[in-house]
Amino acid sequence: MNFGWMPLEGLSNDRLWLRPLGLLKGRFAAEAIGSGYARVLTLPDLAFTLVAATGLEGGRSQVSAIASLAEFEAWIAGPGARFAERARRHLALLSAPRAPWAGFELDRPLIMGILNVTPDSFSDGGKWFETGRAIAHGESLLAQGADIIDVGGESTRPGADELGPDEEIRRVEPVVRALAQARAVVSIDTRHKAVMEATLDAGAQIVNDVSALTHDAESAALIARRGASVVLMHMRGEPRTMQRSPVYNSTLIEVLEFLESRIEACVAAGIQRAHIAIDPGIGFGKLVPHNLELIAGIAAFHVLGCGIVLGVSRKSTIARLSRGEPPEARLAGSLAAAMLALEQGVQILRVHDVAATRQAVAVWRALAAS
Repeated sequence: MNFGWMPLEGLSNDRLWLRPLGLLKGRFAAEAIGSGYARVLTLPDLAFTLVAATGLEGGRSQVSAIASLAEFEAWIAGPGARFAERARRHLALLSAPRAPWAGFELDRPLIMGILNVTPDSFSDGGKWFETGRAIAHGESLLAQGADIIDVGGESTRPGADELGPDEEIRRVEPVVRALAQARAVVSIDTRHKAVMEATLDAGAQIVNDVSALTHDAESAALIARRGASVVLMHMRGEPRTMQRSPVYNSTLIEVLEFLESRIEACVAAGIQRAHIAIDPGIGFGKLVPHNLELIAGIAAFHVLGCGIVLGVSRKSTIARLSRGEPPEARLAGSLAAAMLALEQGVQILRVHDVAATRQAVAVWRALAAS
């Protein structure tokens, strides 16, 4: 393939992104890597043989080219030399092993079990609103095989109004404290610094923020000071209005650019890069085509050098692609999306149905290794 034919010349140097394609796993990945025509994709049993170079020309029109790794290397050594530094950095990040995050080695899929201590979450609002029932459900998720329990007290479903931090703390703090005392690794799903602080005091180890630490100007400094791990998620707008006709020129590239900027801002605020994971934010200011683009292309997020979280469990996109099923009947679609994500090296699955996901992951891992 001749990259001179490709319309990448109009891109500025910092707008080029690499997406790994031609993915291989298991012994086929190892053989391809050993033969020199594939590169590791974060783990030695996952590899890519092709790369798509893509970007937004002038911030509007997407341009891209696909080539083998050898062809791409030849291009950046010649006609595409002005992209060489960024391209080689992306290639290195795609192949680099991930540092431990929140005490976990990211060498196997992790399951983050969802615990909504809310009366109005889209899937299970009200079921675990009472403190005792919430604690019991968190313990059940652990028994089912959850690695992390993600406790949330404010619904961020489309159209939801913001909840005051005091009420949010009242809902979640005793649940976090009890689960932490039971030796669970607890994540707090919140946008509010006051809630982060109270629950970190209660034993939470991870902050999962749908606003990527933009909602509260002081939250990044708190995370840095406490040495907590964090999940930075992309959201267009805010929950009350985010689904009002969102528009993207390229969902994948725009979400990549946003998360890159948030990682750099958080590192500048003193948060260690190894403490950061990222989440493309399925359903947060995105319609079905946007969500499909992100899930299908989620391997591109490895260029950010952080662990990747996918939260697609029971979301409305599944029903819209199928027969309009209610949230509790969306397990099959949730697992389909999760398995596609694992094929692309996603490390953390945020789910409601822990036992079923654990079983699916176990079978997937056995097949991937065969």
